[in-house]
Amino acid sequence: MAYYDFLNIVFAPLLKLLPSISILIISFVISLIIILITKYTTNQALMKQMKDELKEYQKQIKESKKDPSKAMEIQKKAMEVNLKYMSHSLKPTLITFIPIILIFGWMNSNFAYESIKPQQEFSVTAFFDKTASGEAELTVSEGISLVGDKIQKIQDGKATWRLKGNEGEYLLEVVYSGEKQQHSVLITNTNKYMPPVKKSKGTIKNIQVNYKKLTVIPIEYKDWLGWLGTYIISSIIFTMALRKIMKVY
Repeated sequence: MAYYDFLNIVFAPLLKLLPSISILIISFVISLIIILITKYTTNQALMKQMKDELKEYQKQIKESKKDPSKAMEIQKKAMEVNLKYMSHSLKPTLITFIPIILIFGWMNSNFAYESIKPQQEFSVTAFFDKTASGEAELTVSEGISLVGDKIQKIQDGKATWRLKGNEGEYLLEVVYSGEKQQHSVLITNTNKYMPPVKKSKGTIKNIQVNYKKLTVIPIEYKDWLGWLGTYIISSIIFTMALRKIMKVY
């Protein structure tokens, strides 16, 4: 896609850095852009006034706990102000929504998995229709080799092969009962990788390169923090700090 090619050019220097550093930089830049757009596309004096009103209403609600009817009345006023505040905040959201979605798509294509390094063993799994049985064969192009037999038995609707190879892009072909389906894999010293799954409409439902999920920031008890979690946490921190520094409401 053209916009992916454009983003690849724009963000090319970031792919040479550690994924954690790259994501933090992207998170900061996006947060800064959103704050600047918010600052200059909204009436900040009005936004501040509504913020102050909401704080005052919250204070009054706490003070009116012993008078439920009064608290409900104040709560209703607070909701009206909050809805007005949200409607004013909608414009910068609409402006930034599509660009951010495109950047998210690019990040998912570059930071979701670890790349396959030269001579590193990896696996490929073919998934079949539930009626499939017997054996399937995997053929590979020159420069990549199978670790084990090229013919594997189909078990529980799938068959898996292990491979390794030199740096480059390779074509893999799964053969089953005369049906052939192909998928590509990239072996590289960079952080790049190709789409892990190739779907089809035949008996061979899809072919999946089993990339290892990229853990951007390891957590001791569970390595769950990938690119999206890292982005969300860092963007919240950056946004809060930038709002305070730039006095954006």
